[in-house]
Amino acid sequence: MAISKILNMKDCGGHFHGKHLKRSLDYVMNPEKTQDGRLVGAINCQVDSAFEQMKATKRKFGKVDKRQGYHIILSFKEDEVNPETAFEITRRFVEEYLGKSYEAVYVVHDNTAHVHSHIVFNSVSFVDGKKYRYEKGDWAKYIQPITNKLCQEYGLSIIDVDDGSKEKEHESYKDWSEYREGSFVWADMIKRDLDSCILQAGNYEQFLELLSDKGYEVKQGKYLAVKPQGMTRFRRCKTLGDMYSDEAIRERIEKEDISFYREQQKEVQPVLCKCKVRRYRRAKMSGLQKRYYAKLYRIGKLKKKPYSQVWKYKEDIRKMHKLQEEYLFLVNHDIHSAEELVSVISSLTDKRKEVSAEKSRIYKARERSRELFDTADDMKELEPAEKSFLQGDVFFTDEHLQWETLKQKLLSQGYSLEEVEALRKHYKEEYSKACAKERAVFKELNIGKSIWKSLIPDSVSDGKDAQYNKETIRDRKEQPERDMIPLK
Repeated sequence: MAISKILNMKDCGGHFHGKHLKRSLDYVMNPEKTQDGRLVGAINCQVDSAFEQMKATKRKFGKVDKRQGYHIILSFKEDEVNPETAFEITRRFVEEYLGKSYEAVYVVHDNTAHVHSHIVFNSVSFVDGKKYRYEKGDWAKYIQPITNKLCQEYGLSIIDVDDGSKEKEHESYKDWSEYREGSFVWADMIKRDLDSCILQAGNYEQFLELLSDKGYEVKQGKYLAVKPQGMTRFRRCKTLGDMYSDEAIRERIEKEDISFYREQQKEVQPVLCKCKVRRYRRAKMSGLQKRYYAKLYRIGKLKKKPYSQVWKYKEDIRKMHKLQEEYLFLVNHDIHSAEELVSVISSLTDKRKEVSAEKSRIYKARERSRELFDTADDMKELEPAEKSFLQGDVFFTDEHLQWETLKQKLLSQGYSLEEVEALRKHYKEEYSKACAKERAVFKELNIGKSIWKSLIPDSVSDGKDAQYNKETIRDRKEQPERDMIPLK
């Protein structure tokens, strides 16, 4: 028996939309839970690069945000299936339900008391770019029926997805879910009593007598049915599972002993579950309360809060920030006169040229290695196929030959793939530093020019960029005294 459930993975926001999808894949493929990766498989993608391929599909169809993927869990009945069989059932489920449209990774975890499998698949189809949509009722219509069909083929019990109105030869989903939630289940009590009577009885007639002694009403017809005290309707024993049909009960009476009974009577350990508690919403005011507060507002007891007036001071705030920058510029460069300001501006201009030249040098050096980087990119695209070939998949022979050709091309230039990646990282870091340095110098230079323009009169600048030299300073000294205030 296997019960299925489906979960969705939302967009975490920010720059890394697929954070939850990446974490889910990392969790399910944990080697400690999957026999060192032996119980891991994939369809329509490679196991080692599943996340990258899913991202590529999203980028291809322009659907990188919103819902990222889905997570299906198949929980098998304890001691009913081994990990290998569970893996085979999971593989066939994925092929039938997702195989034609979606990239998926499927695994089996055998590190718990019951074997269970995980299926993580992309929300975007690699065929047509359509997003997977889970509609209400899909579980009962598609997911669990496929699971039941596969369980039947492997001789496992199945779960009834109906509401229990029809009796079937397997356990109902209602009973199973109630048992998982820890509530009282009639079926669970009946099965325990049946097991006890089967163990004690020497034959079938004695078994029926023991049931009657326990207070059960027994009805024998085409099927054996029982009704415990407090229950309003008879329950057919065969609906409790394959072990409780007439034939199975007679066979168990002959074969079972105390060891089997003790195994069935193992206590289930309590499990602590985390839950999220929602805060209560603020209660809405009644009609009387609304009229009361309206009256208080009309007579002036309550005053409406004024709207923010910050927008009126936006320009003043901008000017204050500008003055602050200019003040810090003068202090940091220890400027006390116009001559010193011109000297600093000239120095910053030279520094900017140096930084720009350095940035240009790094950029040109990086571009000279462009061919190496392109070759490395081609090798990275072939890397999943190369790994599959090394694992014995001859389907990727052509890709392996391309890989070897590119590898020899790099080696002929004195580089390995790792060295090219290290070189690319080096150029990227150096170029980023040069850009940051240029931005800082440019900002300082603009502040200095702004201060200088505020000092010289319009007649000197004439609407053009001021010339930062001694002649301009001399012209400025010929202006009225009010313009001759030295900088302090």
